[in-house]
Amino acid sequence: MKVLTVSDIEIDFIYSPVIADRFADVDLVLSCGDLSNYYLEYIISMLDVPLYFIRGNHHNQEEYAVTGSRLAPWGGINLHARGVNHLGLLVAGVEGSLLYNYGPCQYTQGEMWMWVFKLVPRLLFNRIRYGRFLDVFISHAPPWKVHDGSDQAHRGVNAFRWLDQTFHPAFHFHGHTHLYSSNAPIEEALGRTRVINTYGYRVTEIQPVGGIRVHPAGGERKFTRDRIG
Repeated sequence: MKVLTVSDIEIDFIYSPVIADRFADVDLVLSCGDLSNYYLEYIISMLDVPLYFIRGNHHNQEEYAVTGSRLAPWGGINLHARGVNHLGLLVAGVEGSLLYNYGPCQYTQGEMWMWVFKLVPRLLFNRIRYGRFLDVFISHAPPWKVHDGSDQAHRGVNAFRWLDQTFHPAFHFHGHTHLYSSNAPIEEALGRTRVINTYGYRVTEIQPVGGIRVHPAGGERKFTRDRIG
Protein backbone atom coordinates (compact mmCIF):
# COMPACT_ATOMS: atom_id res chain seq x y z
CA MET A 1 0.00 0.00 0.00
CA LYS A 2 1.49 3.34 -1.04
CA VAL A 3 0.56 6.29 1.18
CA LEU A 4 0.90 10.00 0.36
CA THR A 5 1.20 12.20 3.45
CA VAL A 6 0.87 15.99 3.20
CA SER A 7 1.12 18.89 5.64
CA ASP A 8 1.51 22.65 6.09
CA ILE A 9 2.38 23.92 2.59
CA GLU A 10 0.80 23.50 -0.81
CA ILE A 11 3.10 21.91 -3.38
CA ASP A 12 2.77 23.32 -6.89
CA PHE A 13 2.99 20.03 -8.74
CA ILE A 14 0.48 18.41 -6.36
CA TYR A 15 -2.01 21.21 -6.99
CA SER A 16 -1.78 20.68 -10.75
CA PRO A 17 -2.69 18.01 -13.34
CA VAL A 18 0.79 16.54 -12.81
CA ILE A 19 -0.49 14.89 -9.64
CA ALA A 20 -2.47 12.30 -11.62
CA ASP A 21 0.67 10.86 -13.23
CA ARG A 22 3.17 11.42 -10.44
CA PHE A 23 1.02 9.77 -7.77
CA ALA A 24 -1.00 7.39 -9.94
CA ASP A 25 -0.05 4.42 -7.76
CA VAL A 26 -0.96 6.03 -4.41
CA ASP A 27 -3.60 4.06 -2.49
CA LEU A 28 -4.26 6.39 0.45
CA VAL A 29 -3.72 10.03 1.46
CA LEU A 30 -3.14 11.24 5.02
CA SER A 31 -3.18 14.98 5.79
CA CYS A 32 -1.39 16.17 8.94
CA GLY A 33 -2.92 19.63 9.07
CA ASP A 34 -2.69 23.29 8.05
CA LEU A 35 -3.84 22.70 4.48
CA SER A 36 -6.87 24.29 2.86
CA ASN A 37 -10.00 22.34 2.10
CA TYR A 38 -9.77 23.17 -1.60
CA TYR A 39 -6.22 21.75 -1.76
CA LEU A 40 -7.30 18.49 -0.13
CA GLU A 41 -10.40 18.32 -2.30
CA TYR A 42 -8.23 18.67 -5.39
CA ILE A 43 -6.08 15.75 -4.25
CA ILE A 44 -9.18 13.63 -3.64
CA SER A 45 -10.70 14.46 -7.02
CA MET A 46 -7.49 13.85 -8.98
CA LEU A 47 -6.32 10.67 -7.27
CA ASP A 48 -9.76 9.23 -6.46
CA VAL A 49 -8.50 7.53 -3.29
CA PRO A 50 -9.58 7.86 0.37
CA LEU A 51 -8.18 10.83 2.29
CA TYR A 52 -8.04 10.99 6.08
CA PHE A 53 -7.16 14.29 7.73
CA ILE A 54 -6.59 16.04 11.02
CA ARG A 55 -6.55 19.82 11.49
CA GLY A 56 -3.58 22.01 12.36
CA ASN A 57 -3.30 25.12 14.49
CA HIS A 58 -3.76 27.41 11.46
CA HIS A 59 -6.95 25.72 10.39
CA ASN A 60 -9.65 28.00 8.99
CA GLN A 61 -12.93 27.08 10.62
CA GLU A 62 -14.91 27.72 7.44
CA GLU A 63 -13.98 28.19 3.78
CA TYR A 64 -16.10 29.67 1.03
CA ALA A 65 -16.22 28.86 -2.68
CA VAL A 66 -18.64 29.20 -5.59
CA THR A 67 -20.21 25.90 -4.55
CA GLY A 68 -20.82 27.09 -0.99
CA SER A 69 -19.12 26.98 2.40
CA ARG A 70 -17.70 23.96 4.17
CA LEU A 71 -16.01 23.18 7.46
CA ALA A 72 -14.02 20.23 6.10
CA PRO A 73 -12.83 19.01 2.72
CA TRP A 74 -15.64 17.34 0.81
CA GLY A 75 -14.88 13.66 0.54
CA GLY A 76 -12.28 13.71 3.34
CA ILE A 77 -12.63 11.78 6.61
CA ASN A 78 -11.74 13.49 9.89
CA LEU A 79 -9.49 11.20 11.94
CA HIS A 80 -9.24 13.40 15.05
CA ALA A 81 -9.39 11.29 18.24
CA ARG A 82 -10.48 8.17 16.40
CA GLY A 83 -9.02 5.10 14.78
CA VAL A 84 -9.90 3.21 11.61
CA ASN A 85 -9.00 -0.01 9.87
CA HIS A 86 -8.32 0.94 6.27
CA LEU A 87 -7.96 -2.25 4.25
CA GLY A 88 -5.93 -3.81 7.06
CA LEU A 89 -3.92 -0.70 7.89
CA LEU A 90 -4.66 0.49 11.45
CA VAL A 91 -4.60 4.30 11.54
CA ALA A 92 -5.44 6.87 14.24
CA GLY A 93 -4.95 10.62 14.66
CA VAL A 94 -5.07 13.69 16.90
CA GLU A 95 -5.32 17.27 15.64
CA GLY A 96 -3.76 20.55 16.69
CA SER A 97 -0.78 21.96 18.53
CA LEU A 98 -0.08 23.11 22.07
CA LEU A 99 -1.90 26.20 23.29
CA TYR A 100 -0.01 29.45 22.65
CA ASN A 101 -2.44 32.18 21.52
CA TYR A 102 -5.92 30.67 21.94
CA GLY A 103 -6.33 30.11 18.20
CA PRO A 104 -8.15 27.15 16.63
CA CYS A 105 -7.14 23.57 17.42
CA GLN A 106 -4.78 24.53 20.24
CA TYR A 107 -4.73 22.48 23.44
CA THR A 108 -2.89 22.25 26.73
CA GLN A 109 -0.72 19.23 27.44
CA GLY A 110 -3.54 17.98 29.66
CA GLU A 111 -6.09 18.28 26.88
CA MET A 112 -3.77 16.42 24.51
CA TRP A 113 -3.64 13.61 27.07
CA MET A 114 -7.45 13.57 27.00
CA TRP A 115 -7.50 13.15 23.20
CA VAL A 116 -4.92 10.37 23.32
CA PHE A 117 -6.74 8.55 26.14
CA LYS A 118 -9.87 8.66 23.99
CA LEU A 119 -8.00 6.47 21.49
CA VAL A 120 -6.99 3.82 24.02
CA PRO A 121 -10.15 1.64 23.87
CA ARG A 122 -9.80 1.43 20.09
CA LEU A 123 -6.11 0.55 20.36
CA LEU A 124 -6.83 -2.20 22.88
CA PHE A 125 -9.54 -3.55 20.59
CA ASN A 126 -7.02 -3.57 17.73
CA ARG A 127 -4.61 -5.61 19.85
CA ILE A 128 -7.28 -8.21 20.63
CA ARG A 129 -8.71 -8.34 17.11
CA TYR A 130 -5.61 -7.87 14.94
CA GLY A 131 -2.70 -8.72 17.22
CA ARG A 132 -1.23 -5.20 17.26
CA PHE A 133 -2.30 -1.80 18.58
CA LEU A 134 -1.62 0.53 15.68
CA ASP A 135 0.27 0.81 12.38
CA VAL A 136 0.15 4.56 11.68
CA PHE A 137 -0.45 7.52 13.97
CA ILE A 138 -0.90 10.99 12.48
CA SER A 139 -0.79 14.31 14.31
CA HIS A 140 -0.08 17.92 13.51
CA ALA A 141 2.35 18.60 16.34
CA PRO A 142 5.36 16.33 16.92
CA PRO A 143 5.94 14.22 20.03
CA TRP A 144 7.89 15.68 22.93
CA LYS A 145 11.63 16.05 22.18
CA VAL A 146 11.33 14.77 18.59
CA HIS A 147 11.47 17.41 15.82
CA ASP A 148 9.99 19.99 18.21
CA GLY A 149 11.08 23.52 19.06
CA SER A 150 11.83 25.48 22.23
CA ASP A 151 9.00 28.01 21.79
CA GLN A 152 5.57 27.24 23.20
CA ALA A 153 3.92 27.04 19.77
CA HIS A 154 6.26 24.31 18.55
CA ARG A 155 6.93 22.26 21.65
CA GLY A 156 6.23 18.58 21.31
CA VAL A 157 3.31 16.79 22.93
CA ASN A 158 4.00 14.53 25.93
CA ALA A 159 0.99 12.33 25.22
CA PHE A 160 2.18 11.61 21.67
CA ARG A 161 5.53 10.40 22.94
CA TRP A 162 3.77 8.16 25.44
CA LEU A 163 1.50 6.77 22.70
CA ASP A 164 4.45 5.93 20.46
CA GLN A 165 6.39 4.26 23.27
CA THR A 166 3.37 2.37 24.63
CA PHE A 167 1.48 1.26 21.52
CA HIS A 168 4.38 1.12 19.03
CA PRO A 169 2.86 2.29 15.75
CA ALA A 170 5.19 1.53 12.84
CA PHE A 171 4.97 5.16 11.77
CA HIS A 172 4.09 8.50 13.33
CA PHE A 173 3.61 11.20 10.69
CA HIS A 174 3.37 14.82 11.81
CA GLY A 175 3.70 18.33 10.40
CA HIS A 176 3.89 21.72 12.19
CA THR A 177 7.71 21.89 12.28
CA HIS A 178 8.70 23.76 9.14
CA LEU A 179 11.81 22.62 7.29
CA TYR A 180 13.91 25.63 6.32
CA SER A 181 17.11 23.73 5.64
CA SER A 182 17.93 20.66 3.57
CA ASN A 183 19.93 19.44 6.57
CA ALA A 184 16.99 19.59 8.97
CA PRO A 185 16.14 16.15 10.39
CA ILE A 186 12.94 14.63 9.03
CA GLU A 187 13.09 11.12 10.48
CA GLU A 188 13.87 9.78 13.93
CA ALA A 189 13.33 6.47 15.65
CA LEU A 190 11.35 6.58 18.90
CA GLY A 191 11.49 3.04 20.19
CA ARG A 192 9.89 0.90 17.49
CA THR A 193 8.21 3.90 15.87
CA ARG A 194 9.59 5.82 12.92
CA VAL A 195 8.66 9.48 13.48
CA ILE A 196 8.55 11.38 10.17
CA ASN A 197 8.03 15.10 9.63
CA THR A 198 5.86 15.20 6.51
CA TYR A 199 6.12 18.97 6.00
CA GLY A 200 5.20 19.41 2.33
CA TYR A 201 4.76 15.77 1.40
CA ARG A 202 6.19 12.27 1.70
CA VAL A 203 5.37 8.98 0.00
CA THR A 204 5.56 5.81 2.08
CA GLU A 205 5.11 2.33 0.70
CA ILE A 206 3.93 -0.21 3.25
CA GLN A 207 4.72 -3.69 2.00
CA PRO A 208 2.30 -6.48 2.94
CA VAL A 209 5.31 -8.69 3.75
CA GLY A 210 8.97 -7.97 4.33
CA GLY A 211 9.63 -4.26 4.72
CA ILE A 212 8.58 -0.66 4.47
CA ARG A 213 10.10 1.74 1.99
CA VAL A 214 10.05 5.49 2.57
CA HIS A 215 10.60 7.85 -0.36
CA PRO A 216 11.40 11.34 0.93
CA ALA A 217 11.50 14.11 -1.66
CA GLY A 218 14.76 13.66 -3.51
CA GLY A 219 15.81 10.34 -2.02
CA GLU A 220 14.96 6.86 -0.84
CA ARG A 221 15.66 4.83 2.28
CA LYS A 222 14.60 1.35 3.28
CA PHE A 223 13.75 0.14 6.76
CA THR A 224 13.15 -3.54 7.39
CA ARG A 225 10.18 -4.40 9.61
CA ASP A 226 7.95 -7.33 10.36
CA ARG A 227 4.75 -7.89 8.43
CA ILE A 228 2.21 -5.06 8.63
CA GLY A 229 -1.34 -5.31 7.35
